[in-house]
Amino acid sequence: MRTRSGRAAARGRSAGRVAESDREQHVAESCLDGRWLVLGKDGRLTAYAYACAGAGLLRWTETGPGGPHWSEPDFIPVPDLTDLSVAQGADTYVHFLGRRAREGDEGLPTVDIVHAIQYQTARPVTEWRSLGNPHPQREKAARLGAPVAAVSPTGRVHVLVPNAGGGLMLRREGPSGKWDAWLDLKGSGVRDGFTAVVHPSGRIEVFANNAQLVMRWSQHRADGDFVQEPNIPLRVAAGTAAVLETAPGRSTYYWADEDTGQLVAHRPGGWVIPLGGASTRERVAVLRAVLDGYDCTVLAHRGLDGEIMVAACGTENEGAGLWWSPTGGPSVGAPALALDAYGRMVLAFISPDGRLRVARQGTGPGLAFDPPANV
Repeated sequence: MRTRSGRAAARGRSAGRVAESDREQHVAESCLDGRWLVLGKDGRLTAYAYACAGAGLLRWTETGPGGPHWSEPDFIPVPDLTDLSVAQGADTYVHFLGRRAREGDEGLPTVDIVHAIQYQTARPVTEWRSLGNPHPQREKAARLGAPVAAVSPTGRVHVLVPNAGGGLMLRREGPSGKWDAWLDLKGSGVRDGFTAVVHPSGRIEVFANNAQLVMRWSQHRADGDFVQEPNIPLRVAAGTAAVLETAPGRSTYYWADEDTGQLVAHRPGGWVIPLGGASTRERVAVLRAVLDGYDCTVLAHRGLDGEIMVAACGTENEGAGLWWSPTGGPSVGAPALALDAYGRMVLAFISPDGRLRVARQGTGPGLAFDPPANV
């Protein structure tokens, strides 16, 4: 999601009152891209969002495993970012990848990709380190897209970003921790808002699209080279796709159709499965969870009226139909789903007043959440 550039607003106090910039720093403008609700090694959940009125990051953390209480939001200044995505590794480290655009000469910004890490729940984020730009030419560098990250089980960070020509670029950490050079994975017309999934086997799969079709890249072994797979001749609304492993080594893709806005599911080699529901063309949240003893896939998205809608089905049984129900009230941006320390589903979203709202799975049967609470 593209957000405003600019330096974080200065903090200030006047006559014992909190300055307007201070209040806005602790109000969320929108959610981050990627899985922005994550479970730490200590069993506490953390949620992340863009801070309003300045380039910064908000972070809320459960005060204890399983909640229900959360900390006040921490404000982390991050100047000059236009895009920010989040990814978590198997070691629970949280990685932030941003597109930074600083003012430059001749009306062209100086654009690079930056990376920071949160090693432990609620602990400080490291300094933001530049990963550079694959384009040495200033004009092309300014047209670099928004990054997406995937972290292999060995902890190697893979940074993927559309280049100025519409291809997909990769830069990743080597085995020693030193970053490899940029690698061109090819592709054509790659749009921002693509997605990636890390399989339990360690393989990473990338799902991207242009105006006419879907492009896929995958590793045939953990930490191996990426191979471009056959294209899928389907039209996907940019920024809506999510990928979930639904059987060993097999992915299911969920997205909004470019022409109708309707949500669908697809497994390569199979048919497109209508899911019902009309999307606001934001990312679908997906999660595997056990409901009433069955392996299920839970989905959440923001409906046309802004309300969060949730549904569930048996994993890989989308064809049996889904029944969407409103949960939690209106939202700004895409919701997030995660499991807490006790395996309960947690739904999180940003309300129109800029606050984090959280609903936790109730004790009743089926897909049922307790009423959402402001954090």
